[in-house]
Amino acid sequence: MINIVLYRPEKPQNTGNIMRTCVAIHAVLHIIGPLTFSIDSKDLKRVGMDYIDDLKMYYYPTYEDFLKEHKNEEVYYVTRYSQKVFTSFDFRDEVKDIYVMFGRESTGIPHDILREHEDRLLRIPMVPEARSLNLSNCVAIVAYEILRQQGYPGLSTSEAIKGEDFLEKEISR
Repeated sequence: MINIVLYRPEKPQNTGNIMRTCVAIHAVLHIIGPLTFSIDSKDLKRVGMDYIDDLKMYYYPTYEDFLKEHKNEEVYYVTRYSQKVFTSFDFRDEVKDIYVMFGRESTGIPHDILREHEDRLLRIPMVPEARSLNLSNCVAIVAYEILRQQGYPGLSTSEAIKGEDFLEKEISR
């Protein structure tokens, strides 16, 4: 199971998009506070749409509270300070819970946390002049690499809502 961990996210729009992604891929969302917005905010609900109803989410008031609940978990940390690209990690084990932490939009994950886990720091490659990518994009990029390595377990690889042959039927009209 993929577990997306957000360290003190600042923008409800990003968090809402991440909620939708988590529902779409059957990931669990963990949010570490304190937050600068309410989880019940209308912006969050608008972006998350009706997907939020199906979301499995946990909130922790502090990083220490998160650690108490998940002290035995191996957490990966996404940061521009890593020397290892996220695709170089082996995430093929579908049975193992995978926790991936993403930092604040403005400051990322605190450096003292990163220093404690140097062997599990991940980097998303980008041009040297770029400081960062959008948080919700980062979550999707890393989560889909994990899913790719696992063969997209439990996810549909064909059109399930309108039918696999939807386009063929549309063309033949």
